[in-house]
Amino acid sequence: MSDPILSVRDLVKHFPITQGVLFKKTIGQVHAVDGVSFDLHPGETLGVVGESGCGKSTLAQVLMRLEPPTSGTVTFDGEDLFAKSGAALKAWRRDMQIVLQDPYTSLNPRKTVGDIVGEPFEIHPEVAPKGDRRRKVQELLEVVGLNPEHIRRYPHQFSGGQRQRIGIARALALRPRVIVCDEPVSALDVSIQAQVMNLLGELQTEFGLSYVFIAHDLGVVRHLSDRVAVMYLGKIVEIGDSESIYERATHPYTQALLSSVPVPDPSLRGKREVIRLTGDVPSPADPPSGCRFRTRCPKAEAICAEQEPPLVAGESSDHPSACHFAEVRQVLPVA
Repeated sequence: MSDPILSVRDLVKHFPITQGVLFKKTIGQVHAVDGVSFDLHPGETLGVVGESGCGKSTLAQVLMRLEPPTSGTVTFDGEDLFAKSGAALKAWRRDMQIVLQDPYTSLNPRKTVGDIVGEPFEIHPEVAPKGDRRRKVQELLEVVGLNPEHIRRYPHQFSGGQRQRIGIARALALRPRVIVCDEPVSALDVSIQAQVMNLLGELQTEFGLSYVFIAHDLGVVRHLSDRVAVMYLGKIVEIGDSESIYERATHPYTQALLSSVPVPDPSLRGKREVIRLTGDVPSPADPPSGCRFRTRCPKAEAICAEQEPPLVAGESSDHPSACHFAEVRQVLPVA
């Protein structure tokens, strides 16, 4: 396998909890991302999955340098991303772009589609001469399946799925090598989700893109991801190739998420094991000791409160899982 294009090591992002108006005092920390590590290889899609509040969007913001990290490193093509500034940082932003979650708020309602998609060319004029930008914008709209003649329309004149295609066109404008997709289909209808997912797959093949694809539903990322990382309360609890995760999940949280994936075939629905978690997700401001999933885990024992399980592959597993009692379990029915 080729060298990774993106390497994340022990990434931490804590947000301070303050008290007072004039003289703010830090009284705690929100552990949004707490020691995340992974590699992303050229042309690969890494799916990052977990419930709302597990730190996925914060991870995306730190990767894009929209938020500063508390600690840890991110290297892009072997270069320290957090050491970049000025012209070097601006040049790097051409290589890594983001598609945001909500297509209704991520587009400026006062700008035309042409202005929105063409804005990256204003920031990076070396990519497209001024007289050639209209043609390039129209090409981008056509690439994502929109009418290039609609360049003068405004976002409110498009449907949700079309607006997300506009966001994808904007992300493609500078021909990036990596795109962070922060729940790009969660606000869309199911039928539109499939269309956007298919589009992302086609664009990856055409342009050789690498994706960090964030979602809260394991079913959404199943057919697009080469590898999947499952997050819970700021930590990766299981990571492996797509086949291993979906067919040989070992962490109880991953197994519970798989249990909630809809099964299209009615004849197979009765064969799917249903796993119901008890309790609520603990606050990231006060995560449990030891294993963070122990307060909802049916396998939890005394050791789970005393020792944090390492993210390693067990004897019966072919991929890492952070559980003291990890065991392979087939949750989804086999057709």
